[in-house]
Amino acid sequence: MICNPYEVVIQGLTSEGRTFRPSDWAERLAGILASFGGDQKLAYHAYVRPMLLEGVRCVAVDKKLQKINPQVFQFLMDFAKDNDLRIVDCRTLIDEIYPNKFLA
Repeated sequence: MICNPYEVVIQGLTSEGRTFRPSDWAERLAGILASFGGDQKLAYHAYVRPMLLEGVRCVAVDKKLQKINPQVFQFLMDFAKDNDLRIVDCRTLIDEIYPNKFLA
């Protein structure tokens, strides 16, 4: 599955269809909640993760974050709005990418 039904996705495309820059924006944004583990490897937060979808960088945000840490959730949503990035529910995104998948 590309994303989970309980996530919203910030896509790295502006409303005009331009690719958002810099190219590592998704890793940087998800990195604000990341930490280094005992193995000295970066571990993304369970509720915020970068992803690549159809060649477009995205950040998946678990909706639980809105209840657990509303300030961080709002920061992520404000970042998307301030940069004219699309925010879409995962279920809607799946329907857009695979419109006839569940039709038989």
